[in-house]
Amino acid sequence: MTSSVLIAAELRDLIGDDPVPGAAVEWIAAHEPTPAGNYVAVIPLLSRWIGGGELKRMPALRVVANCAAGLDNIDLVAAEMRGVMVTNTPFVLTDATADLTWALILAVARRLKEGAQLVRSGTWTGWHPTQLLGLELRGATLGIVGAGNIGQAVGRRAVGFGMAVRYVARRARPSFEAETGAVRADLRRLLEESDVVSLHLPATHETRGMFDRARLAMCRPGALLINTARGELVREPALIEALESGTIGGAGLDVFADEPVVSDALIAHPRVVTLPHLGSATDATRRAMAELAVRNVRAVLAGEDPPTPASC
Repeated sequence: MTSSVLIAAELRDLIGDDPVPGAAVEWIAAHEPTPAGNYVAVIPLLSRWIGGGELKRMPALRVVANCAAGLDNIDLVAAEMRGVMVTNTPFVLTDATADLTWALILAVARRLKEGAQLVRSGTWTGWHPTQLLGLELRGATLGIVGAGNIGQAVGRRAVGFGMAVRYVARRARPSFEAETGAVRADLRRLLEESDVVSLHLPATHETRGMFDRARLAMCRPGALLINTARGELVREPALIEALESGTIGGAGLDVFADEPVVSDALIAHPRVVTLPHLGSATDATRRAMAELAVRNVRAVLAGEDPPTPASC
């Protein structure tokens, strides 16, 4: 009997029609419910929940190969109990996401949204010495909350802008410190000292909602908040309050708590740049993610260790 694999239809143009030779492919769009069946592998997007119920309805399942660095959409405990391997696609999206983070830092620091709106409005009267003054990055401090691969890549890019770097991580990163001059700090100190705070944490029980009213109040007055990690890290009503009070001077957001729903207040705020989850959105990176997910499936079905098991 031919094995069947279930793959996100949105990946078809990236991996072709026969990504797992010898297996029948069923393509499923993001809006369609997860079907029951004797699938041996699933390659989902981050938007598809794979929990105990879904796993029970796929008794032959051997691997869930997430096409994402995150694993928020998979019940890892349920998968382990059923002997289902879980993989993800880390590392290949590091540079693209770090670049996008810097696009947001620059856009917010130099008030590009307000500038573009001023030109479009037809009310711009010409150059003025105090018009839309932004943050000078040279000499400013960048705080990185979560110094994993992406956080470190963001920090390395800060050197060229002449920024000091602070970072929060569970363990010290000696090579990162040597390369960038970064200083490890606790979260309170980082927030108090940083002109730009960039978030690079997974969404876990400990981190969901960690940037609430109290944490935002710890920030240096007028600090900029950048989030290209997970929307759940930030309490959006608290962020709006902080923006209105001036506690936070601006924000660059690529992720949101209830995607694809985005608060009208965030969209409309002149000092908030909102993007539709573009962190890994380059052709090369998205193809690399899809191809890595496929390689993980092929390895598991061949009885081999996958390149990037979830423990990565």
